[in-house]
Amino acid sequence: MSRRLENLLGALAVGLSDAISSAVETTAGHAGATGAALATLAQEPGLSIEQLRVPLDRTQSATVRVVDQLAAEGYAERRPGRDQRSVAVVLTPKGAEAAARVLASREQALRDALGGLTQGERKSLTGTLEKVLTRITTDRAHADQICRLCDVATCPDRACPVDLAARGREQQVSGRAAEEVIRP
Repeated sequence: MSRRLENLLGALAVGLSDAISSAVETTAGHAGATGAALATLAQEPGLSIEQLRVPLDRTQSATVRVVDQLAAEGYAERRPGRDQRSVAVVLTPKGAEAAARVLASREQALRDALGGLTQGERKSLTGTLEKVLTRITTDRAHADQICRLCDVATCPDRACPVDLAARGREQQVSGRAAEEVIRP
C-alpha cells in the first residue's frame, strides 16, 4: 500500500473539513453544532433532544444548549413530542431559511473542491467514495453523525452508502443475537 495515498487522503479530509466547517459556521453565524443542528432539523423536523443529540455527537445537556440558542434566535421552537416526556424541535420559517443557507454553503465548498474534475473523474471518485464510506460506517449513530450535513434529497436512503452500511451492520448484529438465542 502507498503511504502517500493515506497521507493525501488525510490532507483532503482535513482540508475539506476545514472548508465545510468555515462555510457552515460563517453562514450559521456560530461555531460548533449550530449549523449541523439547523441542517439536521431541516431534513428531519420534529426530532426530540435525544434524537438530535446523536447526529450532533453531543451530550444531552450540550444539545439542550444548542436548542436553547436556536430558540432564542428565533430559528427553532419546542413543541409537544410523541409522548408526555419528550419535546419536538421544529424550525421556524427563519430557521428553515438559515438551514437552506447552511446546506448551500456546504454544497458550494464541495463544488469548489471538485471543480477541476472531469465527468469521468467524478464518476470514478463517486464509486471510490461509496466504497470508503461503506467501510468506515460502524453503526446507525455513526451514520447519523457522518451525514449530519448531507443533503438527504441528493443521496436517498436506497442509494446512500452510509445508510446501507448502517443497515447491514444492524442486520449482522441482530443475526448474531438471534444465533446466540438459538444456541443452548
